Amino acid sequence: MAQLWGGRFTKETDKLVYNFNASISFDQKFFVQDVQGSMAHVKMLTKQGILTNDEMTQILSGLESILKDVQEGTLEITDEYEDIHSFVEANLIERIGDAGKKLHTGRSRNDQVALDMKLYTREEVTQINELLKELLEVLIHIMEENLETYMPGFTHLQKAQPITLAHHMGAYFEMFKRDRQRLDDIYERMNYCPLGSGALAGTTYPLDRAYTAELLDFNGPTLNSMDSVADRDYVIELLSAMSTIMMHLSRFCEEIIIWNSNEYRFVEIDDAYSTGSSIMPQKKNPDIAELVRGKTGRVYGALISILTTMKGIPLAYNKDMQEDKELTFDAIDTVKGCIALFTGMLRTLKFNDDVMKTSAMRGFTNATDAADYLVNHGVPFRDAHGIIGRLVLYCIEKNKAIDELSLEELQEISPVFEQDIFEAVSLETCVNKRMTIGAPGPDAMKEVIRINKEYLSLS
Repeated sequence: MAQLWGGRFTKETDKLVYNFNASISFDQKFFVQDVQGSMAHVKMLTKQGILTNDEMTQILSGLESILKDVQEGTLEITDEYEDIHSFVEANLIERIGDAGKKLHTGRSRNDQVALDMKLYTREEVTQINELLKELLEVLIHIMEENLETYMPGFTHLQKAQPITLAHHMGAYFEMFKRDRQRLDDIYERMNYCPLGSGALAGTTYPLDRAYTAELLDFNGPTLNSMDSVADRDYVIELLSAMSTIMMHLSRFCEEIIIWNSNEYRFVEIDDAYSTGSSIMPQKKNPDIAELVRGKTGRVYGALISILTTMKGIPLAYNKDMQEDKELTFDAIDTVKGCIALFTGMLRTLKFNDDVMKTSAMRGFTNATDAADYLVNHGVPFRDAHGIIGRLVLYCIEKNKAIDELSLEELQEISPVFEQDIFEAVSLETCVNKRMTIGAPGPDAMKEVIRINKEYLSLS
């Protein structure tokens, strides 16, 4: 069992204890980051005269060969080692001898693992952000193509007022845009380098932490060595942001599942993103949407887990913090997979325009506009509300939409109605006259699309 800390101990660690303590099975995920951090550390040590140029050359060459061999599959990371740091250092010493033993000068595993986790998390933040951008590009395309695709807007899952598909998709665009902004905030806040903090109290070696930070593209070094090794706020923030992303995806999936049902038929999911039933040949199930909805709880669980782990930990580092990795890695992989699959499903989704328009008409989504018509003709609003209520009851009895009634039928309900009522309550009019920014009217939507396309071009 390869360990970096055996000198203090006279008895070998129990195998069960060793396995329980070991992290190689999961922290090998940031093998590349560990090597990158070690390379930067060695360059800094050399700059400060702590290592010679020859020692630096040997160590960098050894690290590069380990990186190459692992990536090419000729060197395997095994559970013979306690963690990824042990694996790298042990193999380095085996390859280059005594020079490799100087790699860890001025460094603790505490600040080393803090760096590796930050480097890994930072890279994943960028990748998730890019996946969200691809999703936004699909959404903006749907919005541009559906400025006049009329559908019902809902409250309480009941038809409320007419909108367009562009407007409905725009709501999700804003959600995912905020998700990207949260990721940008996390990146900026976390982008400070903990390496050089030592176990908790820094080191007596004359390290240039600012130079190390520069080599690794950080904004600068962290300013408190205890906080540096004990901080996992950035992990919690990322899990929180990912939970919000999954919540947005889940809401969207819920709507697609409903819209895909026989009762709605607003959409048809592409065969590549749905499955059939083993016994019911007529079924076309929205499996991807359901799985994304289901995996949301998995990501929530990771957030609650790390919050619970961190809540009782005194300063500085404690072994409990090893629990930050497995669930975070799983949550990141889950979110990335869900965004990618959802984007593919949305890109291939077929919208049944006529069904959505008919649903808006038969759902009396223009009832508010009919009431406004009466108000504009001198009827007090409360009276107008009652008149339209009776009108809707009549339409239900006759199985007609408001704009399918004759003028005579309308005037039996209220003599105030005139021929212009039909234009006033058409879906086109109901939508087009809502022109304030953020509303579904075409000019307002075009301006929002322009703003959001500019946002995408700059982000």
